[in-house]
Amino acid sequence: MAIATTNPATGETVKEFDALTSEQLEEKLQRAWDAFQTYRDTTFEQRAGWLRAAADIFDAENERLAELATLEMGKTFAAAKAEVTKCALGCRWYADHAEEDLADVEWPKPASAPEHARIFTRYQPLGPVLAVMPWNFPYWQVLRFAAPALMAGNVGLLKHASNVPQVALAIEDVLTRAGFPDGAFQTLLVGSSVIEGIIDDDRVRAVTLTGSEPAGREVGARAGQNVKTSVLELGGSDPFIVMPSADMDSTVTAAVSSRMLNNGQSCINAKRFIVHEQIADEFTQKLVEKMESLTMGDPMDENTDLGPMSQAQGVEDLDSQVQDSVAAGARVLTGGKPHGGTGNYYPATVLADIPKDARAYYEELFGPVALVFRAQDADDAIRIANDSPFGLGGSAWTNDEDEKLRFATEVESGMVYINKVTESTPEVPFGGAKNSGYGRELASFGPQSFVNAKTIWIQ
Repeated sequence: MAIATTNPATGETVKEFDALTSEQLEEKLQRAWDAFQTYRDTTFEQRAGWLRAAADIFDAENERLAELATLEMGKTFAAAKAEVTKCALGCRWYADHAEEDLADVEWPKPASAPEHARIFTRYQPLGPVLAVMPWNFPYWQVLRFAAPALMAGNVGLLKHASNVPQVALAIEDVLTRAGFPDGAFQTLLVGSSVIEGIIDDDRVRAVTLTGSEPAGREVGARAGQNVKTSVLELGGSDPFIVMPSADMDSTVTAAVSSRMLNNGQSCINAKRFIVHEQIADEFTQKLVEKMESLTMGDPMDENTDLGPMSQAQGVEDLDSQVQDSVAAGARVLTGGKPHGGTGNYYPATVLADIPKDARAYYEELFGPVALVFRAQDADDAIRIANDSPFGLGGSAWTNDEDEKLRFATEVESGMVYINKVTESTPEVPFGGAKNSGYGRELASFGPQSFVNAKTIWIQ
């Protein structure tokens, strides 16, 4: 597999990198293991200091780092800058809170225990953790793993997506300049074919993956064979339920914002818009109008709303799903055809009347395509929302108090947001259900995901 920077706005290959040789990979794995032997004994204060220094670098070099993300995967420059800012926020959050999250937990003494006995849980690091990360949020996806894992005393090994090598190297550079010891965080420029071998290595103690469902199945299975901890955040086809009591204009604005986030390439994009039939016509008309008003173009241009998709193959795959769904009976309300010119552009698209045998009904569409479904009532909306193999996030838009609680409780997903778009932020747990993966990231789950929760009984 080529490891290269290819500008998705132009198709030009800007820079190529050699994959690590087996000898170089072995050297990095040993360096990680050796680093862990001393890094595990560093204090929370030391780790927090290095993490705050990393946050300062992310802030100081925001535009330079953001330009790399836009160059390599095509997100708008404004979105890239916001992502780098979020990394600084995440670093500071864990610098401030990880020690508390990992504090000893005291337990009540059984009746059989003497009065002076002490029983508690102590969280201890596991060792080197392999992170297999995607290109769509090339900084944040990594830092939301790395910041809490490093604060817990683990060391990190990053196998990033092969189309964002410069971002991958930049993250290692930031953490190194921030003061983290040699080997505490390393980028591995390798292809996917060597991932199983890395998971098999006894020096690697855990693995986390954010990516596609097929990739998650392979990594999770390999981790299971090796009896190693794994956390998987996979795809999503998030429902966006709209009921008659919702404010129409603000809800449509939120719908477009959520669907077009990251040029439509986010696991937590709203993808399936499930609208009560009383307001379906009005909502759909306004949705189409707003989608058609978006400016598609150069992601570095501040006036651009929709940049290119990350890879040419992604455009082909998305268009195949759209065309197959149309052939099955779905109706195109706007868009629906590739740009056709230079770059990996696909226009904002809306599909309606999607039959169950259409690919768009059950598959995740990873690009700027919105799917509209009509629901007869709240029961029907919940039925449609749950009629999916995925269960990452979802949102419901209503001002009816009973409906709020129903949707929050009955939609089958790891996260449900009421009158708000789904987001990833360090203060709040993040993760999915069903085929969207298992485990949780962020909040206290972040540092607690890769530790040995050791029970200690002293008397």
